[in-house]
Amino acid sequence: MKRLKVQKGDNVYEGIEIPSVDEKYVVLKLDNGYNIGFKRDKIKIEIIEEFEEKSKKIEKKEAKYRKELRDVSIIGTGGTIASKIDYTTGAVYPAFSPKELEEMVPEIFDIANIYPREVLQILSENMNVERWKKVGNAIVEEISKGRSIVIAHGTDTMHYTASFLSFTLKNLSVPVVLTGSQRSSDRPSSDSRMNLFCSVKFATTEYNKVVVCMHGTMEDTFCYVHKGVKVRKNHTSRRDAFQSINTKPAAKVYHDGKIEFFGDLPQKYEEKPYFDDKIEEKIFLLKVFPNISHEILDFLIDRKYRGIVLEGTGLGHTPSLLYDSIKRGIEKGITFCMTSQCINGRVNMNVYHTGRKLIELGVIPCEDMLSEVCYTKMMHVLGHAKEYDEIRKSMRTNIAGEITEDTVVV
Repeated sequence: MKRLKVQKGDNVYEGIEIPSVDEKYVVLKLDNGYNIGFKRDKIKIEIIEEFEEKSKKIEKKEAKYRKELRDVSIIGTGGTIASKIDYTTGAVYPAFSPKELEEMVPEIFDIANIYPREVLQILSENMNVERWKKVGNAIVEEISKGRSIVIAHGTDTMHYTASFLSFTLKNLSVPVVLTGSQRSSDRPSSDSRMNLFCSVKFATTEYNKVVVCMHGTMEDTFCYVHKGVKVRKNHTSRRDAFQSINTKPAAKVYHDGKIEFFGDLPQKYEEKPYFDDKIEEKIFLLKVFPNISHEILDFLIDRKYRGIVLEGTGLGHTPSLLYDSIKRGIEKGITFCMTSQCINGRVNMNVYHTGRKLIELGVIPCEDMLSEVCYTKMMHVLGHAKEYDEIRKSMRTNIAGEITEDTVVV
């Protein structure tokens, strides 16, 4: 830890440096309790004092390999589950390595042989396609060693990552379980301990899909296991923020390790697992709203975006003033897909003439697919398909359980 003196112009500030997620900035905890940030290139810095942080040290546990247990890799990407409080500064920042996560939850040693691997150390709002690819490749490498997968991930974009991996990880032979924490792991109310325990426990099953495992209630009683293409974060801070949409969860894992499945069975694949990295990045997710301007679509079209997900109103509608821009975009080879802003239910563009008009223009209705899922699926589909008919068929074909199949009309 460092106590710094920072001079900006005629003003001088003193305080304890808080670790910053952006190296361009210096953040100080002032003596009055407030935090203040500065751009490094605009200030002069003097180190007044250096000292060790007086944080509680976690006693390390030596794990012995046990042949009767499954091997599980814990892949660290950052987020609140991999964060702690610096009690000197009051800051919460990414700090726990996957190894420290093991030590924080010693129960996981009783149910699996744990192999930590830190792939990223970011807050999840900074996730992007290149980082997704890094995680995907790391997953396949760990699976090739005979290990199931748990991914420690920030909750804000965890459902995007789960969806992306659901489409790009092929022929899975083991579970890939994403988990996180709504509250940092050294707070008394943290959900990280049980989330990680339940995730590791589920990773020892024969289930072989991408899932999200998080608290099922506000209490420490059980976690729900949600399918990676049917889950959404529906609350900013509640411990049970993640919920399955338009379907029931895949399973429930109790705090004592008991698992209850809800009928979603594992699949068998002859081929080896692999990560499909053919991705189209120029995809845009656009929320339709009153008073929207066609200029937004015109900008995206002129910037040569290859796909646009329209998060339409109700059953899948947009204002008529967008029709000409949509028509122009489709004529230029841009794919338009329609989802609904409603959390539950499905798109049906045949009910009203406005929806039928959009279908006539070439907009692809995407049934009960979540907007975030449609966004990542379009990345995958447009990475492979070029022609409209092929793209339409793929977007309306159930690849990873993202569509409730019984009412799909292709």
